[in-house]
Amino acid sequence: MGETTGQILPEPWLRGTLTDVNPVLRAVLHALELAHEDLWKWCYPLTMEQLNRPAGKAASVGSHLRHIARSLDRLLTYAENEQLDETQMTALRGEMDAASSHEEVFQELAAALERSKERLLALQDANLWATRAVGKKRLPTTVAGLVVHIADHTQRHVGQAITTARIITQR
Repeated sequence: MGETTGQILPEPWLRGTLTDVNPVLRAVLHALELAHEDLWKWCYPLTMEQLNRPAGKAASVGSHLRHIARSLDRLLTYAENEQLDETQMTALRGEMDAASSHEEVFQELAAALERSKERLLALQDANLWATRAVGKKRLPTTVAGLVVHIADHTQRHVGQAITTARIITQR
């Protein structure tokens, strides 16, 4: 849970914030806010070696963090009715690579979370039931399907990153 000046706060969805935002988008924004808080609490203290160390055959914490950041961009691109560009495809192929610095990993993640918030808020007036296509196969979904998946997918990888962090630090 979030902390401010030693005070333990309830989870973002219980703080009464973002009340002027569409309820679907509000839930997704709260999930991203919780992801930010949890990742900084459990993963930011890791050393660079720990960030890059896999736990058995599981991906490293750093890989999960890069995947969260880059998948947010990809999913929002689809929600905005666009297809991925070569830069996004190159980033996708590099998600499992070891990062060059601790700050690089967390700066990329923080920037992605902030950009995602802005992009989600820009969807405030969008028709959430508008159809969208995902991937090379152009699989059908909706804007709502994509934004809900953003919350689901992000939280899944947050859990995996935290579990891996706890395994490699034994805490």
